[in-house]
Amino acid sequence: MVDDDHTTPPADRPLRAHARRNRDALLGAARDAFAAGEADIRVEEIARRAGVGVGTFYRHFPTREAVVEAVYDERVRDMCARVAAQLATDPPHEVLRAFLEQLIQHAVDSRSMAAALKTLMDLGSPVFNRGRVTMVDTISQLMAAGVAAGTIRADITADTVFRAMGGVCASHGQPGWENSAREVVRLIYDGLRHTAPRS
Repeated sequence: MVDDDHTTPPADRPLRAHARRNRDALLGAARDAFAAGEADIRVEEIARRAGVGVGTFYRHFPTREAVVEAVYDERVRDMCARVAAQLATDPPHEVLRAFLEQLIQHAVDSRSMAAALKTLMDLGSPVFNRGRVTMVDTISQLMAAGVAAGTIRADITADTVFRAMGGVCASHGQPGWENSAREVVRLIYDGLRHTAPRS
């Protein structure tokens, strides 16, 4: 194992190349473990799988909760970042439908981290609010593009759509939830595609 991240750079300075590689390796090891259902994986095991020392882990992630935050944050950012490329090739209403379905998949994937995420919630972590803002902004971008193309009604806000999705995703532990959730996505999507009622 290599334990060579001697300094932690200021937040506004990029990590050195080897430090970035170590951080990415730690994040990847934690992400893979959570995806495999290893919600209780220890810091020492994450470091071992990443090929670094425990000291290096703590220089990048001062607590176990910090790496959980980073994995969750990465999932949200990656999911939302794909939208720009999709909008360049596909109609906005289709990209919106696909994104709403990805929100369901995001909830499914997060089940393996449920206990760790609950700890973050209990600690008042800001990661959920950051994720919410990012996801609402993405929905807003897609809806605005759909409105401009004349394929999405203009009288519904992105926040309303996200709240509806949040209500669906909140029950992700119930039997048969995933199929029902995808049916609700179809209802939301059909409602957004329907012409807005006249006042």
